[in-house]
Amino acid sequence: MSKGDKVVVLDFWASPFCARVKIALEEKRVNHASSEEDLFGGKSELLLKSNPIHQKVPVLLHNDKPIAESAIIVSYIDEVWPSKSLLPTCAYDRAQARFWVDYIDKKVFDTGRSIWSSNGEERVVASRDFIEVLKHLEEALGEKDYFGGDAFGYVDIIAIPHSAWFLAYEKLGGFKIEDHSPKISAWIKRCLQRESVAKVLPDPEKVYQFVLHFRKMEGLD
Repeated sequence: MSKGDKVVVLDFWASPFCARVKIALEEKRVNHASSEEDLFGGKSELLLKSNPIHQKVPVLLHNDKPIAESAIIVSYIDEVWPSKSLLPTCAYDRAQARFWVDYIDKKVFDTGRSIWSSNGEERVVASRDFIEVLKHLEEALGEKDYFGGDAFGYVDIIAIPHSAWFLAYEKLGGFKIEDHSPKISAWIKRCLQRESVAKVLPDPEKVYQFVLHFRKMEGLD
């Protein structure tokens, strides 16, 4: 694509789904701007127009053409800016990567949300379920540095933004991820050494305070 491409991310600072898009753009060295949405005070007309079905961030505006859904956006970025491919070259490995992306999308955020949006026994069960999800991911990671092997890639970009919320899950759930999934803990530290990840991910303490504020808004505390 030409250097004159206009690339804008409709964004929300705490969203792990928005962070995926920004990390992918950073990895590809694509110049872009972020437009922060006020998801609680009123969504912008641009967001409602760009994603009329779900009305959610992220949305990638590429030369004013909207692309929605974070995993789809990351795949789009990989195709449009093909240097340094994020997906494996082997068809089987690409299929495996997409399987784990689907698993992450169906399990990680929702089980985490069940921790911070509950109390009592329900939270205990949610914490146990979340740890089980991490154990499955740890099995997929194995002894590799990254999910795709030696190189930081598609599954890592999809998964790592969720880690900014893990402190909140740990504090509310009363557990330590490192105690249950040390390989995932080491993978998080490895990913955070990358400039693209460190630049994009929000401070976990800030996310934790955001979660506490949201719990109060919902009458959970």
